[in-house]
Amino acid sequence: MSTTKKRETAPKRETWGSLRKLPSGRWQARYPAPDGQMHSARTEDDKPLTFLTKTDARTWLASVHTKIAQGEWEPPSVVAARRRAEAEAEEARSIGFTEYAERWIEFIRLEPTRGGKKRAIATVRSYKSKVTGYLIPEFGDTEIRHIDLARIRVMTHRLDQIPAPLNPKSKFNGITRPVLIVLMMILRQAARDGIIPAAPPISIPKQESVRHDHDHDPEDDVASPEQVEALYEATPDLYSIMVLLAAWCQLRRGECLGLQRRDIQWHDDGTATLHVRRQFNANTGAMSDPKSEAGKRALSVPRIMVERLKEHLRDNVAPEAKVPVVPTNVRGSVPLSHTKWGHLWGDARDTAKSVPPGFRFHDLRHTGLTLFAQEGATLAELMRRGGHADMRVVLRYQHSTMTRDRELANRMSDRVDAQLAA
Repeated sequence: MSTTKKRETAPKRETWGSLRKLPSGRWQARYPAPDGQMHSARTEDDKPLTFLTKTDARTWLASVHTKIAQGEWEPPSVVAARRRAEAEAEEARSIGFTEYAERWIEFIRLEPTRGGKKRAIATVRSYKSKVTGYLIPEFGDTEIRHIDLARIRVMTHRLDQIPAPLNPKSKFNGITRPVLIVLMMILRQAARDGIIPAAPPISIPKQESVRHDHDHDPEDDVASPEQVEALYEATPDLYSIMVLLAAWCQLRRGECLGLQRRDIQWHDDGTATLHVRRQFNANTGAMSDPKSEAGKRALSVPRIMVERLKEHLRDNVAPEAKVPVVPTNVRGSVPLSHTKWGHLWGDARDTAKSVPPGFRFHDLRHTGLTLFAQEGATLAELMRRGGHADMRVVLRYQHSTMTRDRELANRMSDRVDAQLAA
């Protein structure tokens, strides 16, 4: 019994290139390319291409010949790679806001800042709250490229209608501005990623006070020595040193709670130096570095609180070097929590009737720095005392230094007048 093998049809010679019929009955086309290689017909995705009829194959071959003659031919692999890149770019440009914003949160969590440091957990958490609380509900799966100024204005108007949590009567809610800042950061990153040509020119409203009305006098945030004393007396003995640390040593809340016995250095003349080396982080519940490198500082403890500090250490703090200066319980090893201090502070403020209802614990620090400025401290000295890294923050105390400057100028005038009159 004999078998007949189905033989491939030999290539047909053409004016240019060649054609052959395959065992399947379809036609294959081959041609000499400018790269010196013989190429078989392939699709734009760089896959084998055959034709139903010889005429179809010949027509395709002629189109390739024309491209080569016009200098438009490219290797099929190059064309396919470009098409894939274009498809991926189009897919990226079509990404929805929710998906991209979630990627952005992960990016800023891991990517260091320009200074080479990772962002603080609290910073990332704050950004994420703006994304999940306001931006995703607003834009959802809207493609990033479709978020234009018109859409942003609609969102801004909607945000402006939200009452301020701290002061419902305020014209500003403290929400719109930070949300717009985060949106601007996301869209600028999208521009860097090539998803959009450029970020829309978002208009960010200037920072306005939420807690206070326009007629609020900043001096109202400065407690008098009598008010500081009233707050000290209204706070339970175990925790009352917090009031003095904030007012007279100008410590932040986390810095007060992060103090350990070893951070207080006593001198032979009875004075003391307080070393700020760490803070008790409200977000992580653990000790961490101060807010900035400037936060690590050594401070002279004012005479007004030296004896009270000695008594507090003697009566309430264990003798070990690393125990907290403000423990949860007498001679305890666990620092007081931010939450518990918040309740204690609220009770003390309500008890001290002379203190305004909205007075914050942080205002005690402002109190101390203002008084420090009034005694003639320079801005550089105020920055060091307060642990500030940004001169702009300290400029709020400039009015206090100018008051002192005016007082000294008037004294000089009196002296000159007296000498001229003699």
